[in-house]
Amino acid sequence: MSGRLNDQLRLIEALLFAAREPLSEGELALRVGEEADIPAHLRELAETYAERGVNLVGLAGGWTFRTAPDLASALRSEREVPRRLSRAAVETLAVIAYHQPVTRGEIETIRGVGLARGTLDRLLESGWVQPKGRRATPGRPLNWVTTPHFLAHFGLDSLAELPGVEELRQSGLLDIGPAVLGEALPEREEEQEEANE
Repeated sequence: MSGRLNDQLRLIEALLFAAREPLSEGELALRVGEEADIPAHLRELAETYAERGVNLVGLAGGWTFRTAPDLASALRSEREVPRRLSRAAVETLAVIAYHQPVTRGEIETIRGVGLARGTLDRLLESGWVQPKGRRATPGRPLNWVTTPHFLAHFGLDSLAELPGVEELRQSGLLDIGPAVLGEALPEREEEQEEANE
């Protein structure tokens, strides 16, 4: 390999190691130079790291280094999590992930209950959701979507990798209830999630 190609490869490797989030091929090209064959360098790096303790993987439309899957159990450690998401926040995140772009009113309709103040704020602070434009309806409500950080956090390359209804049902994570079957839900007052956190 020529010195110039080797320098490009080393720079891409260093950029990926230093990045906090996955880097797209376009972002790498801006740093390395448009003349660089970024896909070829990424293939070479992926092959180089395939049998090592870290692997180069495509996530959230970009590339990043992740621990090799076969080593995950040896690296697990117990640590205290400062704040867990409430059930309402998890449900809201799921609605956004599966129905995006979606408005607050649509989230409330799908969940069958009003959103308490702070639910969307918590998801926004986590970096998992963001507003993206406004709906062209009366009141012009915000549309909510997931972010690349959401994809990276959950180890997804794209939303197409989200589990389907059948997978969720088989894993026991989906309880088919009246809302899914199209029956009317009894009206519930707005949740008081802040009191439960």
